[in-house]
Amino acid sequence: MAYSTLTTAPTSSLLSRVGSAFDAMATRYKQYRMYRETFDGLSALSNRDLADLGLSRSDIKRIAMESARG
Repeated sequence: MAYSTLTTAPTSSLLSRVGSAFDAMATRYKQYRMYRETFDGLSALSNRDLADLGLSRSDIKRIAMESARG
């Protein structure tokens, strides 16, 4: 005896896909803004101020990325 089963993956509606795309864009924009604010703030510090924090100029990009990604 043979059995046949037809399964279909649920497809999401166009509106839900568009909504997901906008949510993703909003999240990326928030991350970008956090990155720019952190990067600009640290870049404005003098080398002495950065040294007081235990940082160098080469650390700024990494720290800004970490703060944006959480």
